[in-house]
Amino acid sequence: MTAIDPDTLAAEARRARLFTRINKADTWFQVLGLAWLTPVLKAAAGDNPRAQVSEIWRLLGVPLLAIAVFIAAWATLAPRVQTSLGAIPGPVQVWEQVGNLHADAVREGEKAVAFYERQEARNAKLIEAGKSDKVRHRTYTGKPTYYQQIWTSIKTVFFGFLIGSVIAIPLGIMAGLSPTANAAINPIIQIFKPVSPLAWLPIVTMVVSAVYATNDGMFSKSFLVSAITVTLCSLWPTLINTALGVASIDKDLISVSKVLKMSTYSKITKLVLPSALPLIFTGLRLSLGVGWMVLIAAEMLAQNPGLGKFVWDEFQNGSSQSLAKIMVAVFTIGIIGFLLDRIMFALQSMFTFTENR
Repeated sequence: MTAIDPDTLAAEARRARLFTRINKADTWFQVLGLAWLTPVLKAAAGDNPRAQVSEIWRLLGVPLLAIAVFIAAWATLAPRVQTSLGAIPGPVQVWEQVGNLHADAVREGEKAVAFYERQEARNAKLIEAGKSDKVRHRTYTGKPTYYQQIWTSIKTVFFGFLIGSVIAIPLGIMAGLSPTANAAINPIIQIFKPVSPLAWLPIVTMVVSAVYATNDGMFSKSFLVSAITVTLCSLWPTLINTALGVASIDKDLISVSKVLKMSTYSKITKLVLPSALPLIFTGLRLSLGVGWMVLIAAEMLAQNPGLGKFVWDEFQNGSSQSLAKIMVAVFTIGIIGFLLDRIMFALQSMFTFTENR
């Protein structure tokens, strides 16, 4: 019998541990949309490089080629389409506006810093002169930067999404557990689910204006109008998927809960929610996507200072750079929508064992 070299055994053991770590990391690469990293790491570790190159081409090469073809077609066709504001901007013009928007944000930040420095110096002089009663602290009121508008949109969509989730999940659990509750809730879903945000917006605006009469509250009216519109349009996927997930629970589990005389709270927390979580998270992902789409239209009309208002203002502005800035916003909206979906999928992967992607 041939003796096995201990060094060879140690090397094989290290290689096996490395592949184990790569396979574990692959789960998170899938979540983050970086699945192509797995074959790259496997090829670097010496695991059938030819097969891994084929996977890299499929997972990374083909998408990059498709993006390159899209950009080439865009650059070729855009100058041929003339509008009232000039030709459709190509990739170069859009990228220039990315730089311009960043430069505008930097300049606005410098103005804000200078404003607060002047205010602090003025207040210090008043205090030294014994005029503390004249000290004032004012907030800088310059125009919001592009980054601030992005942040406003993200805050708005999450606020509306959270309100919708708080409403939808309990109602979905009720509908899934009780045929009577389902019969009561289902007509409401079927009637209101198809309603456009443009139909909800005037109603929400009037209700908020009547109920939220103050002008110096925690939230601005435009923020509440946009957020509530998001809530009304985005809660339905969560409600439907929660009801479906709860209704599809194994009936034997329900029977066991009756035998054990579990309270309603214990049954929901220990049996219903763990079993229904995959579909609940699927509904949450769909709701967040719907909410993000709805938000842009809501901000346009409610004048909430987010990305929707940015697009509307640029459309109204009508300058030669407006189209390029609008296209920057389009790409921003798409990228943020993708990231929001990945965040929800990461949470889903942490709390459930679903394989849906």
